[in-house]
Amino acid sequence: MLINHFVESRSQFKNGLVNHAFAAALRALLLDYQAMVAQLEHQFRLGRLSLQGLWFFCQPMMGSMQALYTVIQKASANNFAGSAVLNLLQSQARAMAGDSAVRSLLEKMVQCASNAYLGILERWVYEGVIDDPYGEFFIAENKSLQKLTLQESLTQDYDAKYWRQRYSLKDGIPSFLANISGTILTTGKYLNVMRECGHHVQVPASENTKLMSFGTNHHYLECIKAAYDFASNELLNLIKEKYDLMGKLRSIKHYLLLDQGDFLVHFMDIARDELTKKLDEISVEKLQSLLDLALRTTAAVADPCHEDLTCCVETSSLLKRLGTFKDLGNSRTVPHGNDIEEPVSVTGLETFSLSYKVRWPLSIVISRKALTKYQLIFRFLFRCKHVDRQLCGAWQIHQGVRSLKMRGTAIPRSSLLCRSMLKFINSLLHYLTFEVLEPNWHVMHNRLQTAKSIDEVIQHHDFFLDKCLRECLLLLPELLKKVEKLKSLCLQYAAATQWLISSSIDIPNVEESSDGSLVSEKTKQYKSRSTSQVLKLSSSNTNVTESILNFEREFNAELQSLGPILSNGSQTEPHLAHLAQWILGVGNDQ
Repeated sequence: MLINHFVESRSQFKNGLVNHAFAAALRALLLDYQAMVAQLEHQFRLGRLSLQGLWFFCQPMMGSMQALYTVIQKASANNFAGSAVLNLLQSQARAMAGDSAVRSLLEKMVQCASNAYLGILERWVYEGVIDDPYGEFFIAENKSLQKLTLQESLTQDYDAKYWRQRYSLKDGIPSFLANISGTILTTGKYLNVMRECGHHVQVPASENTKLMSFGTNHHYLECIKAAYDFASNELLNLIKEKYDLMGKLRSIKHYLLLDQGDFLVHFMDIARDELTKKLDEISVEKLQSLLDLALRTTAAVADPCHEDLTCCVETSSLLKRLGTFKDLGNSRTVPHGNDIEEPVSVTGLETFSLSYKVRWPLSIVISRKALTKYQLIFRFLFRCKHVDRQLCGAWQIHQGVRSLKMRGTAIPRSSLLCRSMLKFINSLLHYLTFEVLEPNWHVMHNRLQTAKSIDEVIQHHDFFLDKCLRECLLLLPELLKKVEKLKSLCLQYAAATQWLISSSIDIPNVEESSDGSLVSEKTKQYKSRSTSQVLKLSSSNTNVTESILNFEREFNAELQSLGPILSNGSQTEPHLAHLAQWILGVGNDQ
């Protein structure tokens, strides 16, 4: 009676495909039971049925009915549906291991009830389609998440939500699929990405790869694995070949990691006036036009992807941006944004950055988060390049007065300080480019060549970026603040060089040339001045010597304070040992 009531109630549409299939199997069992009763009644009427015979013939059915009664009671009490019914039947079958007949019956019930569920699974792993009208499948589709346009993907799709959250696992995974649920989810996602790209593909499913049953031979696992391998290879080939993933990554490396920096030198020359303005005075449109001009007039014009490069101006300095950036590895290493002191006057040189247009499906790999990490590294390198250019200009001023006899003045000491600052910034740039970015890039490149799936590609690319951020000091706030302080001192010294030299020898004003170097207007006049006049001017102005000594003391103090920090940090961050050798080498020159 209980089984019959369950069959009638669970055959309703609202109870789902698994309950429908289970009820149909129970209905077939009840027909067998009714046939047995009819046969017994016939034997009874013929006078051939004894009490012992009745007990003998009813014995097998009694055990089956008792087992099904237990299952149905639990299913009704908890209102089970979908995978919960399958898990209940399987657990009950394992519990009846001592009774082979009952266990065989329950396993048959699992087979019948799972047919509809495997039909949903088959469409997902072979077509990437969720055909689940009753919400029984263990993969959920968030239909509110749509593939964004190019502009939206650059501003909104920060965590690549479409890839990570459009399809997700739900609770209640069938026990026989629990170990490969991740593979099943990924297989359908791969097929969906290809369909979004207009690349319609379906896993070739011959008759022997149908997922209409499962058993101890685990054939269904082999079918799922074959479907995963096919979808993974198809999507990987699509992104690598048709959408040229490696070409895009190389292009981003050229521009955001300054692999080919000739365009940047030209851009910094022609955009110098605009970059030195305050934030609210900068015209991003003008910077973009200057960037386009620099790209068209340098070797970058040969890059077919150079038109995807754009420029932007951030609203805060690099240190402030790092303090507010989320998910940069270990959050304990990143200071809170409110703890960072913003410079008094922030210009375009501190906030300028490059961006890159990344289209679907490459945005799965080069997500908004990944692009932000590229931008952080670029801003750090761009600032170092700017400091290097300013110090080179200061060095050229010193070289311009080298022919004069400066013995007894502060200019030789200033020249030595300038050389030390140049060695520091050049050592830092050498470390960043040749000891961090290039080796890590080659490791990632080799790993991407052997990657078997798009998830491996994403993993290798994210690992490359996180490692570069860490080794570029961007995740070490204490060390980064010291380096930024040193760079600020170098800029202050470079800006004061013109005043220091002119105050020492009373030369005409010095202007910055179109190539970024600082040269004199009347270099020939230097040679015409007498040595006595130069010494008289230098000795009368003690402020020059004092200023140079102040710069020297502060620079050396900051530089030497880096030594212990680097030595201590190298115990947990071995890459800092290389930087320590360069930095301490600069300090030993003083």
